[in-house]
Amino acid sequence: MMRLFFILLLSLAAATGAAQPGKRQDGRERQMSQEERQRMREDMRDAYRSRPERPQKMRQLSPEERGRLRQDIDDANKKLKR
Repeated sequence: MMRLFFILLLSLAAATGAAQPGKRQDGRERQMSQEERQRMREDMRDAYRSRPERPQKMRQLSPEERGRLRQDIDDANKKLKR
C-alpha cells in the first residue's frame, strides 16, 4: 500500500512540475516574444513617467540659516520631551 502511495505521489509531482509555463525540459526559461518585450518596455516607460519628478538639488544653507534650523530642531525636541 505504501509503495502505491509513493508512486502516486511521485507521478503527481512530476505532472505538476511539467505543467509550469515558461520553463523548458532542460531547465532554461523560454525566450520572450517580440510582442512581450515591447509590452514590457512600454510598461516600464509608463511606470517611470507616472513617478513624481525628483526635486531640484538643494542649495547650500548659509551659516545663519543653518543656525536657525538647528535652533528650531532643538526647540521642537525640547517640546517633545515635555
